[in-house]
Amino acid sequence: MTFAVARTRDEAHLYLDLHPCKQCGSVETEWARGLVNVEGELADRYTGTCDGCGAEREFLFGLPERPAMPAGYPTFGGKESSQLIDAGEWMWVADLTAGNVPVGDRAEAHRTLSVAAAAVEEIVKFIPPGQEEVPDDGFWSERGRAVRAAEPGRFQLDRLLIVRDTYRDLAAQHA
Repeated sequence: MTFAVARTRDEAHLYLDLHPCKQCGSVETEWARGLVNVEGELADRYTGTCDGCGAEREFLFGLPERPAMPAGYPTFGGKESSQLIDAGEWMWVADLTAGNVPVGDRAEAHRTLSVAAAAVEEIVKFIPPGQEEVPDDGFWSERGRAVRAAEPGRFQLDRLLIVRDTYRDLAAQHA
């Protein structure tokens, strides 16, 4: 049995936030994490009880071949693209995050803009060398496909690099 790989803890936690409880829709869960053996394959297991309705929740992730070393916050992954979160969902995360930058709290503004910049960087990882945009196979979730359908030009490399660099510059101004 093969599981989609969670490259880092930050990526796993974002994935968990993007997948609320099926019973009540809450994302509030205190997660416990541990390695488990599933049919001879090691997996990263997250379990918890939904704070909203008490439902038991569980997610299993594959382990990366080579763990990505944290390089500040957030560290979503290494050089490879995500297996958990598609390019459209990363754009949704970047938009949501950049649209909620707190005013008057420089540290939190820096942190928020750093997440937005890192999310856009994750989209760039879906673009194969020599290509100019995210290919069709970079979109597999319903949300991701909807974000792309709304404005497909946002997934062109040149636009992504401008947006990523803008978020990085804004984050640096709040450091």
